[in-house]
Amino acid sequence: MSKIAFIFPGQGAQVCGMGKDFYEQSETAKAVFDKASELLGFSMPELCFEENDRLDITEYTQAAMVTTSIAMMKVLEEKGVKPDVAAGLSLGEYCALAAAGVMSEENAITTVRQRGILMQEAVPVGEGAMAAILALDAAKIEEITGPMEGVWVANYNCPGQIVISGKKAAVEEACGKLKEAGAKRALMLNVSGPFHSGLLTGAGQKLGEVLSQVEIHEPVIPYVANVTAQYVTEASQVKELLTKQVSSSVRWQQSVEAMLADGVDTFIEIGPGKTLAGFMRKIDRSVKTLNVEKLEDIEKVTEALKA
Repeated sequence: MSKIAFIFPGQGAQVCGMGKDFYEQSETAKAVFDKASELLGFSMPELCFEENDRLDITEYTQAAMVTTSIAMMKVLEEKGVKPDVAAGLSLGEYCALAAAGVMSEENAITTVRQRGILMQEAVPVGEGAMAAILALDAAKIEEITGPMEGVWVANYNCPGQIVISGKKAAVEEACGKLKEAGAKRALMLNVSGPFHSGLLTGAGQKLGEVLSQVEIHEPVIPYVANVTAQYVTEASQVKELLTKQVSSSVRWQQSVEAMLADGVDTFIEIGPGKTLAGFMRKIDRSVKTLNVEKLEDIEKVTEALKA
């Protein structure tokens, strides 16, 4: 019996026009975008579909990504495709919460709007940085960055790709040391803050206050938490994990490995881009990985699942 995971991309995958075909051709998807506009007080279709400067600003990006992925997911579910487990990369974890029935779609959208604002405000622009380290062993990266002040491992994406985060000067210094240690490349990322670093601990605490007002339900299916890379099956764990997630490492590779160990053999990435599918190829090429980013992909996925 095939086990299906819904997986959701994070910030950085956003693109102008994402979800437009869903909005125009599916009443179910349109309702999600329109509800987001009503809840947040600005036009979500305008933000996602028309050229603008806001889509890449964290406080807008996060709500736009979650709205789009949830709209796509609901159309897929309408076709009878249901997950056995859900997971999301960083921001994408909120889509996984909606998929698992832990948080209502409305609460997921309004919470990430607050999360985006808090993360944007946590560190003045220009003071923080992130960098992708390619083709260097995780243990070596931890050994070098561990004793350094102001730098943290932010993302364990897949074998050969780890992201570090922190104070700009510290990240630049770490990049130099990691290249000397054998990293193929150390690429500074075009981001607006040092996400998933200790510099965002305060933002996490403020997010905890926001989450204290959010209704959390028992999971209908399990989801995998970024912080622990373990299945979450109880509502009592959720708020603390989401509070920590802002400043903790995203253990994506380990999260995928936990799902593989549980027998998941089909991963459906829902949202713009194919970032997670790319990671999957490096984690385990043998499993089936499908994508939903265009409306036409819904039919492709349903056909592939029958095969």
